[in-house]
Amino acid sequence: MAYQLLKGKKGIIFGALDEKSLAWRTALRCYEEGAELVLTNAPVALRMGEINKLAEAVKAPVIGADVTKSEDLKKLFEDSMKHFGGKIDFVLHSVGMSVNMRKGKSYTELDYGFNLKTLEISAMSFHRVLQTAYELDAINYWGSVVALTYIAAQRVFPDYNEMADAKALLESIARSFGYYYGIKKKVRINTVSQSPTKTTAGSGVKGFDGFQEYAEKMSPLGNASADDCAGYLAVLFSDLTRMVTMQNLFHDGGFSFTGVTEAVVNQMEKAQSLTPNA
Repeated sequence: MAYQLLKGKKGIIFGALDEKSLAWRTALRCYEEGAELVLTNAPVALRMGEINKLAEAVKAPVIGADVTKSEDLKKLFEDSMKHFGGKIDFVLHSVGMSVNMRKGKSYTELDYGFNLKTLEISAMSFHRVLQTAYELDAINYWGSVVALTYIAAQRVFPDYNEMADAKALLESIARSFGYYYGIKKKVRINTVSQSPTKTTAGSGVKGFDGFQEYAEKMSPLGNASADDCAGYLAVLFSDLTRMVTMQNLFHDGGFSFTGVTEAVVNQMEKAQSLTPNA
């Protein structure tokens, strides 16, 4: 069901790769809620993904941009404002990549060159996006910017590797830039910590299926789906959340504040009963 929460609003969506992407589902929901969109991703991702299919569905242009290059981001915002005929109301940052994880390196054997690349793409790109928009005065008063994060920024999830460090930095940037952008333009900046979701990127994390099942048992409401997340983001982009800023918002079915559930206890007891005595 759509509520026209974003009627008349204009937004940029970073990171849609395929139909499983959180950014993809969010673009569909924002369009359904009345928004006009520009889609963007790295040039290599545009070649690999299916973004043109999404662009057709939401009637949006696709503008390639490398988030590690300020000149690309400047052109993205300038071209977007030209397309919209004015400033932007919301931005979704859904960008992340770990070369160490791709190479199978554990947290205790990080390649520091790879690590810098992870931090640059997964965290500092958010600062670059915000700084570019700030300098160009590209976002309207009371605009909304959201970046996707994960609870590994606060708690240890071994196989999430140095992406946990990147997400912690990402959340810090949201708080710090949220202060300055809020004072100057009333623009609000938040991060959303989503349930483990079977996106193309998420599925690449070692042991993902097992952890997703564990999170389902640990969450009173169960795991939040990609479409659930898209709906939540639409609300954060809307005028209904004008006074929410500098927050890390958990969208995880209650996982983040649950110590243990009966389902997990029962599973552990069942496993113990099946284990032969030493």
